[in-house]
Amino acid sequence: MVTAYVLMNCAMGSERSTISSLNAIDGVTESHGTFGLYDIVAKIESDTDDGIRNIVTEAIRKIPKIHSTMTLTRSESEELFKPAEKLIAAMLGKNLAQAYVVIHTDKGEEYAVLRNLSHIPEIKEADVIFGFYDVLCKVEASEYTTLEKVITKAIRSLPHIRTTMTLNVIAEQE
Repeated sequence: MVTAYVLMNCAMGSERSTISSLNAIDGVTESHGTFGLYDIVAKIESDTDDGIRNIVTEAIRKIPKIHSTMTLTRSESEELFKPAEKLIAAMLGKNLAQAYVVIHTDKGEEYAVLRNLSHIPEIKEADVIFGFYDVLCKVEASEYTTLEKVITKAIRSLPHIRTTMTLNVIAEQE
């Protein structure tokens, strides 16, 4: 399975309708409004690289209210995160605070950072990615103060991390 993340900017006030449009696209597995440099982040999956390219160019970029996109393609990397744990926590309603963190790493240290991230329980997904950033992770916590501590104290203190950008998920837009 090929996975990619698409960071988007859209027309002001159109986030909710744009997220609805994204969720209707086959291959979009999740999409969220965010605070930060980008308005929306979406995770997409397909059987092939061409499938990802088609989802982005033939569906996502044709949504009228989307002004710009940045596609970050997942590298084939070792599976360090257990999806079942993420699903159980989400079903129990524990993960009310969510954010995506995109990371620039020291050159050649992407997989070391990924392995270090796998030891932080609040990080539910992480991938080495190709594009402007090196690693993307999804952080979930029961409250925003915990989320803040994980990002500022745990993630940013890991070796080989040069910079991070946090995109807090806006629950009201979903």
